[in-house]
Amino acid sequence: MAPVQIALLVLLATLMTFAGVMHFVSPGAFIRIVPSWLPAPGALVAISGAFEVLGGLGLLVPSTRRWAAWGLVALLVAVFPANVNMAVNHIPFGKHAAAPWMLWARLPLQAVLVAWAWSFTRPWSGGTSG
Repeated sequence: MAPVQIALLVLLATLMTFAGVMHFVSPGAFIRIVPSWLPAPGALVAISGAFEVLGGLGLLVPSTRRWAAWGLVALLVAVFPANVNMAVNHIPFGKHAAAPWMLWARLPLQAVLVAWAWSFTRPWSGGTSG
């Protein structure tokens, strides 16, 4: 992998791992955005947090990188309804309310994260990717 690809890989792994850890450090913020039609919000937050940590760390291991990237793609798609719920219902994330445009801006950002994770689902020519 080129140095830029490595930097992007490490950055995504760091972001996903950090976000996953935050599901356990501050679960209430995540539980609030789970749509009401989904069962067991606390369990869903814990499960998604665990998979974010596993996916983030898995990106750093060449033999698990592709599986971790596919898992993160699936996870980011799966949690999208929570982001929509947050925007539609103006649910603050944390202690302070965000401007409505910021809540809506998260939605296209999710597509960027999906594409970013997806970029690590294919083998890199000349490099080890697992």
